[in-house]
Amino acid sequence: MMKWARRELCDSIRPEREKAVMEFGFTEPQARFILHVLIYSGVFIERQYRAFMGITHGQKTKDFLANLVGRGYATTITPGKLHQGRLFHVQYKPLYEAIGEANNRNRRPASKGRFVERLMLLDAVFGDTKHSWLGTERDKVAYFDDAFEQDRRLFYPKLTFGEGRQKTVRYFPDKLPIGIAKDDRRHVFLYLVTRRVPSDFRVFLARHADLLMGVDEWTIRVLVPRRFWNAVALHRFAIRDTYIKRLTPHEVEEFDWFCRARRGQTTDPAPSWGLDLAKASRKFGSARFRALERVWEHDGKWALHSFQTDLLLEKFRLRRGAIRFVLIP
Repeated sequence: MMKWARRELCDSIRPEREKAVMEFGFTEPQARFILHVLIYSGVFIERQYRAFMGITHGQKTKDFLANLVGRGYATTITPGKLHQGRLFHVQYKPLYEAIGEANNRNRRPASKGRFVERLMLLDAVFGDTKHSWLGTERDKVAYFDDAFEQDRRLFYPKLTFGEGRQKTVRYFPDKLPIGIAKDDRRHVFLYLVTRRVPSDFRVFLARHADLLMGVDEWTIRVLVPRRFWNAVALHRFAIRDTYIKRLTPHEVEEFDWFCRARRGQTTDPAPSWGLDLAKASRKFGSARFRALERVWEHDGKWALHSFQTDLLLEKFRLRRGAIRFVLIP
């Protein structure tokens, strides 16, 4: 069951963080803008700054950008026309340290394509003021830890690395903003389509299945750039494949055996007569099972429980769960 989380945990844009950024010589509105960039993207373009501040291109904008670059807070990347294509990457480590995010990957170099994707996510956050937004792993974990009445960290999307004492768990590895409604209990999970084939989308859906079963009301908002709009049908099919089609208990046993056997983790016979690795590879070689295997890798057979029930389907029927596709420029 979920309860109302503490208000201060519902938004990554917090007064104490704004004040910390202001210490670097920014006005309050400028600090608030920079904080959005640090949390959600690490990069911005001039248009986004002007829209946020409600100003046009002029001396104030020039001074702000010159100060940002001149003090070493950001570097300029110019893939397009001046004032239209310049990207400003805020990479100054003390800024991230000031808000408690010293190791945030937004400060690291990335490809221009990845930067453009982050700009789209920043636009999505700026464009929806009905929700407050969580952007960092730490903020998301703190929010859901407080919102759930019982410890549900086992159900958070995650990646694990290493073994034993060297084991590291990274929660919410997709690093996509999560919106918390300001006037009701609905949560918005953003997903940005970056390729026509929905293999990454399938993994995103599979990773979030356990969490979504526990969240009272939610919407997955799929942001689709125009060049990928003709792939929406493929993504809809991936939804049916992942959340609507159930796994039978026997399929789970076979799939678990297949995953363990191909890794040399078991010498037990297959749970079905006549099933061997070659046949299992054909049976479980579809995109659906490749995505489920990514979940299995971190949590084993028990992670497949969500795909054996009708709970997610019931969320859709009761309109407590929804997936919306949104065309973006």
